[in-house]
Amino acid sequence: MNRSKQKKLRDDPEERVRAVGRALRRAAKVAHKTARMHGTPIYIEENGKIIALKP
Repeated sequence: MNRSKQKKLRDDPEERVRAVGRALRRAAKVAHKTARMHGTPIYIEENGKIIALKP
């Protein structure tokens, strides 16, 4: 990451929140791809319950 992005994240809490959201979406996409490759379920929380989704 270049210095201007690091400074912007450090100075702007809203930008940091957006960056965290983007990182979580990227991580979820990779997790779904890995689960599909191996045929394992993805566990999520929905309406206060844990459910297993088939990829």
